[in-house]
Amino acid sequence: MTKHILTAAFVLGAGAAMAEPSVERGEYLVRGPMGCGNCHTPMGPDGPMQDMELAGRLVEKNDMFTAIAPNITPYGPAGSWSDAELARAIREGIRPDGSVIGPPMPFTFYRNLGDDDLMSVVMFLRTLPEVENDPGKSTYNIPLPPAYGPPVESVTAPERGVTVEYGEYMAGPIAHCMECHTPMGPQGPMVETDLGRGGFEFHGPWGTSVAANITPHEDGIAGYSDAELEAMITEGVRPDGTRMKPPMPYGYLARMTPEDLDAIVLYLRDLPPLPDAE
Repeated sequence: MTKHILTAAFVLGAGAAMAEPSVERGEYLVRGPMGCGNCHTPMGPDGPMQDMELAGRLVEKNDMFTAIAPNITPYGPAGSWSDAELARAIREGIRPDGSVIGPPMPFTFYRNLGDDDLMSVVMFLRTLPEVENDPGKSTYNIPLPPAYGPPVESVTAPERGVTVEYGEYMAGPIAHCMECHTPMGPQGPMVETDLGRGGFEFHGPWGTSVAANITPHEDGIAGYSDAELEAMITEGVRPDGTRMKPPMPYGYLARMTPEDLDAIVLYLRDLPPLPDAE
């Protein structure tokens, strides 16, 4: 049914260094910091329905759109796509037929996924069991762009380690923290002027939650220790014991390695300090 030809060059430009992707790395990313199941796995009364992992669900319905995360197990449409086609859909938001995938998929950040990590994600998705589920199709009352940017030839991820550079990669293309914690403008997150400033509202069965300021300003994370901040990221618990609201994917972020979590905190401490958006 599928056109799977996994080669190290399917997303790499000519002359690029050979990547070393793996199913294990893909599983870590999908089930960990990328938190793909936060949108793509149906939700039950007790949380994600793991027997329907990544089988698609309604994510958000508002005046602008009804966003449905598709079934991304091999049963879904992507099961018949080639690896290159699936990789392009993830990183650029373009389906094989040329149509554009709409929000809230974070293409602003996924465009910077490294080639080896992108391939690892594709490899892991191919190992999932088929789950029969048709969640429907998204509809948009807003115009979608013809593309989210020029074609992506190749991306080399920074070397893994507890560094600001790798923390930026983890908080951006991988966990896309900055997608939710940056105010939205007409063209998407205002990363050039308001990166990490918070203020974006999320409405759901939990009520309304507001993305926090995660810059090192006194309005943001300046008053928290690294340990307190890491507990908030992975457990959703503030230092005073109060619980934080969804949709932040605490359960997925809790699967991060200590080194990846440390790198994210190091990067957040390095951001320009910005006051809360008014």
